[in-house]
Amino acid sequence: MQNGTRLAAVDLGSNSFRLEIGRLDHGQIHRNEYLKETVRQGNGLDEERNLTPEAMQRGWDCLARFGERLAGFKPGQVRAIATQTLREARNREAFLAHAQNILGFPIDVISGREEARLIYQGVAHMLPQSDERRLVVDIGGRSTELILGQSFDARVMESYRVGSVAWSMRYFEQGQFTPRAFKAAEIAAKAVLDEALNAYPREAWDVAYGSSGTIGAVSDVLTAAGWDAGSVTQEGLDWLLERLLKAQTADRLRMDNLKEDRRAVIGGGISVLRAVFDLLGIEEMHAAEGALRHGALYDLLDREHEQTDLRATSINRLALKFEVDKAHAQRVGKVARNLFQQACKPLSPSDDTEHHKQLGWAAQLHEMGSLISHSDYHKHGAYILDHADTPGFSMSELHRLSLLVLGHRGKLRKLELDFTDSAAVCQLLALRLAVILCHARREPDVKQLTLQFMQQPAPTFTLTCSPAWAQTYPQSAHLLREEVLAWQRMPCTLVLKGCTP
Repeated sequence: MQNGTRLAAVDLGSNSFRLEIGRLDHGQIHRNEYLKETVRQGNGLDEERNLTPEAMQRGWDCLARFGERLAGFKPGQVRAIATQTLREARNREAFLAHAQNILGFPIDVISGREEARLIYQGVAHMLPQSDERRLVVDIGGRSTELILGQSFDARVMESYRVGSVAWSMRYFEQGQFTPRAFKAAEIAAKAVLDEALNAYPREAWDVAYGSSGTIGAVSDVLTAAGWDAGSVTQEGLDWLLERLLKAQTADRLRMDNLKEDRRAVIGGGISVLRAVFDLLGIEEMHAAEGALRHGALYDLLDREHEQTDLRATSINRLALKFEVDKAHAQRVGKVARNLFQQACKPLSPSDDTEHHKQLGWAAQLHEMGSLISHSDYHKHGAYILDHADTPGFSMSELHRLSLLVLGHRGKLRKLELDFTDSAAVCQLLALRLAVILCHARREPDVKQLTLQFMQQPAPTFTLTCSPAWAQTYPQSAHLLREEVLAWQRMPCTLVLKGCTP
């Protein structure tokens, strides 16, 4: 990306939605604009873990305002990410479908560990370069992330389902502050975080940093009360607890620098933070400027080049772990990308490389399930992709790859692919055709093959080959005719020309 390019990150958190807009300047991103709205989707989950209509509407209204600010941005300049509440919500697809329409950009629901990785990247990029070993803590509305890292390298990452909104709703009903409630909340938080004792021992880090919401709010209040700026200590937390108990309720709580949007969730946030301090032996924590949204911005830069795109590294690791045939995967990928390029020129701008990357990764891993089963390897490969810990990817990106791996062979009718998404269908067909053409596990002759796509009058792919090619490769021609049958009665059809028996 060129200097001066504007980049934007949207963070759909459980308590607040945030929009960060920055400008690239020699590898650094400098803030132009920052918007934050308290949406509180985290307390909008009903007993069946569905977002209520009111919670969805609050989110849509906020994203409509963000979308207006993002008018004119290109797809590769914006990253929108959603965290724990939408990880949990059973009806998240209903929310996301409308939300993406309103915002004008895709929204990626990321896993807890991917959230932790991006948080660390955001914190590390906003700190001076140092060899210090860092513990980074982020207490969000419904999850808490703990990360051990050094420089820009996050080494241990985990997300725990405990947060300020969830704990406030559960232990401080109607904003009531009592010693009993705080004791119960801290014990419960420690029970969730207990396994962190082994993963984050005191000797493994030099300095503790707190990112975003709860820790930033606590630091602001303590600074206003005369404590060291940007620092949270055990003594400060004890003093703060006394103030909350004295106030008895959130409504009666009056403290300088306590923002109104934090009042309702301060009880849950402090109980979780006290549990983290006690459990990990923290004496002092520094409030960090960087957060999840900053990590998302720098991740946009990393994704621009394969050498720095963590997703490519993750795919290579999976390919190595599951012992895929590298030469065959590259062969299939080369043919698939060529066919996709022919058919999908009208579907996406020439500089959009994401579809080509996805197709290449799907080809690289299409046989990964063979290590488990020869007959149903496509099913096992898809399952692995849907459930593997794969740094750099959002859950939706992994699911799209899993659908391509699952659908590269076999019947199409049960494939839960959006067949109105022409680019996705083109990826799927290109991969299936590439697997067919490479069936002999050697370089196929595809110079006499062309693939075209027409949207009107009905979505149709036309694969054309010369009669001479069909005579030279009768088995490939037979498999292509079988593929035509597989696409019959589908929303998109395949027509074969010049390949009659």
